[in-house]
Amino acid sequence: MATKIKPAGKIAIILLVLGGIYAGKVFWWDKRPTEAKKSQNIGVVALPDEPNASLTGQATKLPLPGAEPAANGGTKIVWKVMAWNSQFPLMYANGGANTTKGSLMDAAKVQVEVVRQDDCFKTITDMVKFAQEYKENPNTPGVFASFMGDGMPAFFAGLCKELEPLGPEYQPVAFYAMGKSYGEDQLMGPESWKADPKNAIGRTVSCVMKDGDMNILLKWAGDNGLKVNPDETSYDKDAINLIAANDFLQAAEKYITGYKEKRKIVKDGLKTSEEIEVGVDAVATWTPGDVNISQKKGGLVTIASTKQYSTQMPNITISIKKFLNDHRTDVENIIVALSQAGDQVRSFKEAKSFAADVSAKVYNEQTGAYWMKYYDGVVEKDIQGKEVSLGGSMAFNLSDCSDMFGLGKDGIDRYKAVYTTFGDILAKMYPEYMATYPAYQQVVDKSFVATVRSNHPELLEGKTIQVNYAPEMKQTVSSKSYSIEFESGSAVIKAESYSVLDEIMKSAIVAEGLKLGIYGHTDNTGNADANQKLSEDRANAVKNYLLGKGLAANRVETKGFGQSQPIADNKTADGKARNRRVQIVLGQ
Repeated sequence: MATKIKPAGKIAIILLVLGGIYAGKVFWWDKRPTEAKKSQNIGVVALPDEPNASLTGQATKLPLPGAEPAANGGTKIVWKVMAWNSQFPLMYANGGANTTKGSLMDAAKVQVEVVRQDDCFKTITDMVKFAQEYKENPNTPGVFASFMGDGMPAFFAGLCKELEPLGPEYQPVAFYAMGKSYGEDQLMGPESWKADPKNAIGRTVSCVMKDGDMNILLKWAGDNGLKVNPDETSYDKDAINLIAANDFLQAAEKYITGYKEKRKIVKDGLKTSEEIEVGVDAVATWTPGDVNISQKKGGLVTIASTKQYSTQMPNITISIKKFLNDHRTDVENIIVALSQAGDQVRSFKEAKSFAADVSAKVYNEQTGAYWMKYYDGVVEKDIQGKEVSLGGSMAFNLSDCSDMFGLGKDGIDRYKAVYTTFGDILAKMYPEYMATYPAYQQVVDKSFVATVRSNHPELLEGKTIQVNYAPEMKQTVSSKSYSIEFESGSAVIKAESYSVLDEIMKSAIVAEGLKLGIYGHTDNTGNADANQKLSEDRANAVKNYLLGKGLAANRVETKGFGQSQPIADNKTADGKARNRRVQIVLGQ
């Protein structure tokens, strides 16, 4: 006869079972290793360079805009911007936070309200709301937004998905670039990272994830052959680890305040239950984030910036396709106004100072003198006495914008290279977030700029700013060794290595502010004197190939080190192969 279990006994058994399940979860399930996101070796991030036009001595000085509000009865537009000095043309053209009398926007017969909006997600919400309202009411004021161009693939991926239900006419498109970051967006880190980038391995960088500033880190890491861990919840000792921030100011603040967090340690590709506490070692940010670091804590220097990677971060303006097409004349007039404003800011100190004063009012932060100072960019000592580069932006005229979109004399679509390069990187690092991103031709409409070029050839005058390269490189920004195949015992490059040399060429073009070092190395086979000459000849062969592709001779220096600097054991075939290399260095 079966023994009946009393109710109290049943409860006890249930509790024991539940307790066993809980204990198993806590002491086994939660502690088992789980698959970690793989740290990525980005590879060399190659982008074309961008000439900078200047109209100094050629532009006609215009009267400064007035202070009285305009009342031209034109199309109303709300323009969402981050606090970014590359928007000086907009500030000058509008005359104030709202269009003023006598301004270029007033002449264009539009009424623009410029609003600071640092939160990208809020801007997406605003753009979706505008599209929904515009579909119901064509008198709805337009909404424009300006962003960092290299971060646009991720932004468009989210925005296009949100707008898809409204139909193809209500998709977002980019139509103009009014300026670019020219130093103010930067990776700031310890001086030891400049001495040897490998010192960044196992360290952390605070930044806004999947955004433009993070891309500076990705390019620098790729140029130096360093891996980046895309998971902000784990720690990989063999990679650079990312600490997420909500915006560029918080990225800096986390370093300043000594922020710390716990991370799961990655071992053999698995995220274990073992934890480590990490702080913030470096920051990817922009002005005033970089200035806050310098003035409040210090200790970090510029590792890489958009002064060196000069095409990476154009200021791209977008709106909804239907609004742009419905107001084509207005949009073209706005482009004329911004082009003229770019010429004024680039040519006349008074115009630049005026734009700085308007920026202070729009951003509701600091003074015009502050924004003027960091538009130009400065080198000053931080609170610890270290010299650090801060700020640096560039206003575009019509020639600059044309070059960015492939409408200039050389026909190179620089923004397409930026957009697809960083779109591919982010899709690789974050497939769960954006496995794909909208095609370039879907989200860029060059027709507005093309029409203005045709109707206003007078706005296309200008000349390219020349970079003065030092006779000899004194400081290294990035260094990476390449295995370039030569004919045995000679300096004749094998055809199969041409693709590698073309990648080196692209990397050199994007970093037009830097000198290129080509250093040859051999293994220890044969005579040391013969190896020295062979290493010199091979470095010069690479130089001649790049000069044939259009690289300026004053940018290049070559050296041969023979067998004197091995990086592997010459006793093995593999070691000898690694020692036979060409080292490419970008520096100043």
